[in-house]
Amino acid sequence: MEHYLKKIKETTDWIEFKTLIKPKVAIVLGSGLTNLVSQIKIKHELEYKDIPNFLVATVKGHGGKLIFGMLHKKHVVVMSGRFHFYEGYTMKEVTFPIRVMKQLGCETIFITNASGGLNPKIKVGDLCVINDHINLQPDNPLLGKNEDELGPRFPDQHAVYNKEM
Repeated sequence: MEHYLKKIKETTDWIEFKTLIKPKVAIVLGSGLTNLVSQIKIKHELEYKDIPNFLVATVKGHGGKLIFGMLHKKHVVVMSGRFHFYEGYTMKEVTFPIRVMKQLGCETIFITNASGGLNPKIKVGDLCVINDHINLQPDNPLLGKNEDELGPRFPDQHAVYNKEM
């Protein structure tokens, strides 16, 4: 785990060297909302392939860039494309960028995705708010020795989705 913490610090330090923006909001874009990037007043774009310890997005439609800029008068960092467990990455690898964005100062995160549903009234491209979920993944990023620097062993799950947001 100590190696993992060093990787987070190394990546955070590298990003902070590349940009002076201190984002409070992180946005992870799935393939369905990549056009949100056009609304951002972009200050810096960092290719995943250039960022130490970052993976490369392999899913079609995932941009592969970490974007820093302004959106509605807020400093944001945006993952244009992300990494998935089904691509063969571990949960530690999939959640690595989230931990880095937290170290960069992000306090709020919006995670988007393209997903299916059973309601025939929901059409492709419709926005839906997820207010609960059941974790059916065979792995979990909370497994292993707890590192206090990353947060509590078992984070409070009673209000994972903020109703005010």
